[in-house]
Parts: sequence; C-alpha cells; structure tokens
Amino acid sequence: MPKKIVFLCTGNSARSQMAEGFARTLAGAKWDVYSAGTAPAGLNPLAVKAMAEAGVDISGHTSKTLDPQLLASADVVVTLCGDAAESCPLTPPEVKRIHWALPDPVKATGTPEDIMTTFRAIRDEIKDRVKTLLETEE
Repeated sequence: MPKKIVFLCTGNSARSQMAEGFARTLAGAKWDVYSAGTAPAGLNPLAVKAMAEAGVDISGHTSKTLDPQLLASADVVVTLCGDAAESCPLTPPEVKRIHWALPDPVKATGTPEDIMTTFRAIRDEIKDRVKTLLETEE
C-alpha cells in the first residue's frame, strides 16, 4: 500500500504545487501525493512555467483547502512556509512532520526575468529536497 505525503503551504499556489508535481513524477506508485493550502490562492502561472521547463506538467493542478482528514491520515506532512508550519493543525503522533523554510517565489520582485530566475531557483531546491525525501522515506 502506498505511503501518503502532503505538501502544505499557505496559498497552495507555487511551492507546494511544485513539490506535488515533482513527487508525483519521482515517486511513481510508491506514494499517494497531495498538496494543500491554509488559504488557497490559485495556481500561479509562473510556477506552471517553471515546472514545464523542468519537464513536469502541473497545469491541471488546482489550489486546494487543507483537509483535516487527509492530514491525519498522511504518513508525512511537509510544510514549505512558516505560516503553514505555524497554522497547520495538529496531526497524530505517527505522522512525520517536516518543515522546509523556502522563500516564496510569488513575492519575488524585479524584472520579469529576475522573478522567473527566483521561481527556477526555488523549483530546483524543491526538486532536490523531494528527491532526497523520497529516497530516505522508502
């Protein structure tokens, strides 16, 4: 039976969506992969673009509200921002909680290329972390 992992962020618009996309691609049938937000804000088009550049299509993803039952039934919950880590409801003791304090690429400033560079850097960091997580949690 596959393990269940939930990637949680405030808006479920960029970081958690990218993590879900990479995990679905890298984990195959070993994991059931979900993402959610404490205050869903819609899928960010720059996250879709950054992931497409990496060969992962998340264009069909949607921002989802955190489901307490999903959270309680997860094997691993990964929060990708401080707000989500602080506002995430309690989980049963057997649920492994991990926090990745990653900057929000949605808040990047500068030229369009500067902003896209930020999205790419966060995307690449998330890919590395997801790959390591999946290898260590098998």
